[in-house]
Amino acid sequence: MHKDTQAIHAAMEIASDAADIVPPVHRSTVYEIDKEGRSKGDWHYTRLENPNRVQWEHVLKVLEEGEAAAAFSSGVAAASAVLQALSPGDHIIIPRDVYAGNRRLVNELMKPWGLQADFIDMTDLENISGHMNEKTRLIWVETPSNPMMNIMDIEAISTLAHDREAIVCVDNTWPTPVNQLPLNLGADLVVHSTTKYFGGHSDILGGAVVAGEKGPLFDKIRLIQQIGGAVPSPDDCWLLARSTRTLPYRMRGHNENAETLARFLEDHSRVSNVFYPGLASHGGHKIAGKQMSGYGGMISFLIDGGRDQAIDIVGRARLISRATSLGGVESTWEHRRSSEGTGSETPENLIRISVGLEHPEDLLEDLEYALG
Repeated sequence: MHKDTQAIHAAMEIASDAADIVPPVHRSTVYEIDKEGRSKGDWHYTRLENPNRVQWEHVLKVLEEGEAAAAFSSGVAAASAVLQALSPGDHIIIPRDVYAGNRRLVNELMKPWGLQADFIDMTDLENISGHMNEKTRLIWVETPSNPMMNIMDIEAISTLAHDREAIVCVDNTWPTPVNQLPLNLGADLVVHSTTKYFGGHSDILGGAVVAGEKGPLFDKIRLIQQIGGAVPSPDDCWLLARSTRTLPYRMRGHNENAETLARFLEDHSRVSNVFYPGLASHGGHKIAGKQMSGYGGMISFLIDGGRDQAIDIVGRARLISRATSLGGVESTWEHRRSSEGTGSETPENLIRISVGLEHPEDLLEDLEYALG
């Protein structure tokens, strides 16, 4: 089935025995044990398993075309589970231009735990190869990257990693499975902040890990999920599955609006550079065209000026909200360096915009006013 159909019907494939078109919310935290005692596979305690979480994980697995999925309470919790599935002393390679929350996760939590990490330019395959060593167990890919929109060749990186007995985890939050399917390009794991496009309305927190195949690695991630306890509530799982039913249609709108705004910004006198993989001028456009079916709703651009000018532009908008997150139906933007804090390498004159689903002419008018 096409993604449009899968998004609507996947949760109902394993719904309750009742004839519900919309699955109910199961809020109970405990389940009655049979008088003969608890058996393996029985419902027991909601931290370990919940009907809504099982349904939501099925939706994720189907859309990403994987074999197993584990839902978490946030995107960072999902990323943490992947890293915790490694061992102290293991080495990972991660993009220099990576989501700031994951940079802090690695530097402030995982390195003291014993993980070794190199933050490097991952648009160069030879550079990745040169940083691998006998302890390299994981290559973390984020494409397009946040916020510089760098494009990494998932298929080539996966081939390199597997030749050296390492695994590949792709953060697919920005593209979503509507625009990019990393598991079909050779990646072993996909992570999401489902807070973003899956939720789509800026009102649900969540994360997920999807595995290309079941095995010891995913078993460890599942153990971390259940024992660590960073799981989403039944209501959040229900809401995420509900929101995902419109994901393919929403992503088409995000893609179209972002391309319109990117072309406008590319021609604007106050903008010195636009980072959007759908533009032919983007350095990664060719690779993006090979591995993406749509270019997403995120744009970064440099203004002709410095920090103060960038902050002034963001503050002048009347329609586009000043906010740090992304993926909602409403457009938001920010002076990204201010949000990232210590360790950020983002240029001071960079603005990142999450293009929403407002009418493009209204967004263009607001951009023109703010830049004017």
